Amino acid sequence: MKKIDPEDFRARPGKPPDLGKWPTLVKPLYHSQEQYQTALTDHIQQLGKRQSLLYASDTWSLLLIFQAMDAAGKDSMIQHVMSGINPQGCQVVSFKHPGPEDLNHDFLWNSTRKLPERGRIGIFNRSYYEEVLIVRVHRDILKAERLPPDLMDRDAIWRDSLSLHRESGEAPSPQRNPHRQILSASFERRTAQTVRKTHRRSGEELEIQSGRYCGAQVLGAVHEALRRLSRGNQHAFRALVHCAADGKANARLIVSRIILNTLAELKLTYPKTTPARRREMESIRKQLAR
Repeated sequence: MKKIDPEDFRARPGKPPDLGKWPTLVKPLYHSQEQYQTALTDHIQQLGKRQSLLYASDTWSLLLIFQAMDAAGKDSMIQHVMSGINPQGCQVVSFKHPGPEDLNHDFLWNSTRKLPERGRIGIFNRSYYEEVLIVRVHRDILKAERLPPDLMDRDAIWRDSLSLHRESGEAPSPQRNPHRQILSASFERRTAQTVRKTHRRSGEELEIQSGRYCGAQVLGAVHEALRRLSRGNQHAFRALVHCAADGKANARLIVSRIILNTLAELKLTYPKTTPARRREMESIRKQLAR
C-alpha cells in the first residue's frame, strides 16, 4: 500500500494552483482490490475512533465541504468514507436551490447557521462556493437574489464574496470559531450520458449541470476562487482530488487520509475525571447492578 501524503493534493496557501498543470492522474495507491478494501476499512475504523474522541472532548468541530460538479462522486464519497461515523455525532447538509427565506439573507446565512456544533462533524454536500462558481458563470441566477441594482454588474461583488469565503477559513479558535474546515474539491465535466435523477431536477438545473455552463468558464471561476482563497494565513485544508482521473477508490483513500490527519492535528484528549467523580460513577454502577 502506497503512503498517502495529503500535501500532494493541497491547494497551498500563498501558491495558487494552476489547474492546467495540476496532476489529474495518480497511480493506484493499492496493489489489489483486497488491499484497497483493507486500507479503506482501516481508515473508516480510525475515523470512528477519532470521532468518539472529538465528541468526548467537546472543544472543536470539523466541517467537511464536498464541492464538485454534479455526478463527480460527492454522494458516493460521503457514503463510503463516512460509513463508520456515528450518526449522532454527524450532520449532513445538501445545499440546493435557495428558497424565499434564503434569498432574503446574504449567501452565507444559510450555511453559517448549519455549521456543526462543538464535538460534531458537519458535512456540506455542495456549499456557499456555488455563489462564486455556477452563479458567477450563469449570472441570471444572481437576479433572483434581490441585490441592489447598482451591485449587479460590478466585479466587486465577486471580489467581496471571495473575501468572505477566505475569512470563513481563517485561523479558528475554540472560543470564537471552533470548527476546522476541509474543502475537498473535485471537478468533472458533466455530459449528456451522466444526466441522472431527472425527477429531482428542474429544467434550469438540468441545463446548467448538463454541460452548457461547465466548460472553460466554470474552470476559470474555480481557478480564480482558488487563487484568491490561497492568500493570507489559511487554516482550512483545501484539497483538489480528481475523482474521474484518479479513480473513486483512490479518491476515497485520499480524502479519508486527509480527514484523519486533520483530526490528529487537533491533539484531542478525553476529558480528565476526578476522584470524586470516579467514586460517584462507581456508586451508580453498584446501584444498577442490584
